[in-house]
Amino acid sequence: MRILITGGSGFLGSHIADEAIQRGHEVVIFDQFPSSWRSAEQHEVVGDILDFEVLSNSMTDCDAVYHCAAVADLGEARRDPKTAVSVNVLGTLAVMQAAQASRVHRLLHASSVYVYSRSGSVYRTTKRAAESLVSDLSQEFGLSTTLLRFGSLYGPRADADNAILRLTTQAVTEGRMDFWGDGSEVREYIHIRDAAALALDALSHEFDGQALHITGRERLTSRELVETIAETLGGEIDITFKDEPFEGRYRLTPFSHEDTLGRRIVSSTYIDLGLGLLEQIRMVSDERDPTP
Repeated sequence: MRILITGGSGFLGSHIADEAIQRGHEVVIFDQFPSSWRSAEQHEVVGDILDFEVLSNSMTDCDAVYHCAAVADLGEARRDPKTAVSVNVLGTLAVMQAAQASRVHRLLHASSVYVYSRSGSVYRTTKRAAESLVSDLSQEFGLSTTLLRFGSLYGPRADADNAILRLTTQAVTEGRMDFWGDGSEVREYIHIRDAAALALDALSHEFDGQALHITGRERLTSRELVETIAETLGGEIDITFKDEPFEGRYRLTPFSHEDTLGRRIVSSTYIDLGLGLLEQIRMVSDERDPTP
């Protein structure tokens, strides 16, 4: 298949692009910035998600679109709600209109487990609106759609706001970790390569019209997370819990009773969180001291 990935230069989109190439698909990356991770096999279009002509032309002869372009940081969405609405809501509508014009029939929309949470503020609101657009207009636009609700992602290419990257970087470089919470918060972290693989599995028409939850298979508290990082480093790490309100905070579940039913998609093999944390620590250490 020929697949276009909006936001293909980003953390999630770039890994979906790599996984698609590994499975023999042809890939077109669409993003407002050139990709730092684009392989020779991947085509690239640099453009604005709201530029209909450029966007629709980039979809020529495509069989499917993964729509990953978004303002994905909760704090950034709250600070600049206008941009968040423009990119996350109007950008989604633009992708659907361009897909219709280019006769693309398959759309996989990257959403979030925050979508029907009480947490998440403006980010949650925009992602909820985007999901509603996909659900309400897919039939009218002739699109076979799947909603991909991603949980807590970590791994290579994450930006500085990523929780696990921030904690491991602070532990390696400063010998301490500051966690905003009381230590009881439960998360299901999933390695980005596992998330990308599941996103490609969802391309199957078996999942047409469904909402799929892509989260980790291991549940652990934030206290267990930071203690695992500290033990992996094998040294004395000063751990501080800051029990203060913050954007997107929840303790046991991001879902509320208003949530629409979704299915969890899983794989029989996955990257163990302990090994994933070890990989992250080594990456941070190598960047700090690149000498072989």
